Amino acid sequence: MSTDWTPTLWSECFEEMLDEELDSSDQWAFHFNYGLAEALTEEERRRGWRVYSHCANGRFQCGECSKTWWSARVVLVFRYRLRDTTARGTVLMRPYGQACKRCREEFELPGFSQDEVEEALLGLFGKIKKNCYDEDEEDDEEDDEEDDEDDEEDDEEEEEEEEEEEEEEEDGSEKVSRRPHEKALCEACRLGICCQE
Repeated sequence: MSTDWTPTLWSECFEEMLDEELDSSDQWAFHFNYGLAEALTEEERRRGWRVYSHCANGRFQCGECSKTWWSARVVLVFRYRLRDTTARGTVLMRPYGQACKRCREEFELPGFSQDEVEEALLGLFGKIKKNCYDEDEEDDEEDDEEDDEDDEEDDEEEEEEEEEEEEEEEDGSEKVSRRPHEKALCEACRLGICCQE
């Protein structure tokens, strides 16, 4: 998994998955907005915007000291809408960063594996299908009930385990130590939108 923030990976995966996931002739555009807030204003809601938040696994590298670390608490926020009059959809994405424990300088943007990108986009496409195309299939409802039961079991397991992140040395050696998620170093925590909360 790369430590570099790679917007093209997200754009290319979105384009590759679009036709398969959305059975529609509507045109969809994928953009990045690094100032995007999670909460929508009333005006944005009236204009048809929706929000999807996803918690992903990512890797970071400090731009100051080159230290790398892995996090299972990387917050991604997507805004999306479909304009019926033009048959055009828009997705805006923002990844939230983390700061280096050593340097505590600026927030670094994360790198992701292709599997993580695809998993996040599958969740996004699911929300688009439901909220923009009213795709509420009976099979999905049954799956949702099963997912709810699985989620309850997962929540219990998470409560039993301490949420941890792995650190790696500059030479790339694996799992040097395990530490809990540090809210003071997490941009999403500071804004009150971290998936840990």
